[in-house]
Amino acid sequence: MITDIKKRAIHRSRIIEGQFKGLEKAIESEAYCMDILTQSLAIQKSLASLNKLILENHLRTHTAHMLASDDTSEHDKAIEEMLKLYELNNIRGK
Repeated sequence: MITDIKKRAIHRSRIIEGQFKGLEKAIESEAYCMDILTQSLAIQKSLASLNKLILENHLRTHTAHMLASDDTSEHDKAIEEMLKLYELNNIRGK
């Protein structure tokens, strides 16, 4: 993993962990529903930010390596991975 991206991903995951603990406490204490929903949506945005970092790392390392290969099956694999990710992203929660 690219050092800078790894550092940022770890930082983001720690923020998400704190947000999730706060969400759990809000639910346990029966906080106002809108506050719970707001916290949940903030976590979802943070997860999206983490996903973007991981995707960036994958594109800059694994995908770039596969596309630079002389092996066309590696090109196909890289394309299939991106298509599967695209499909997964568009099916979930939509």
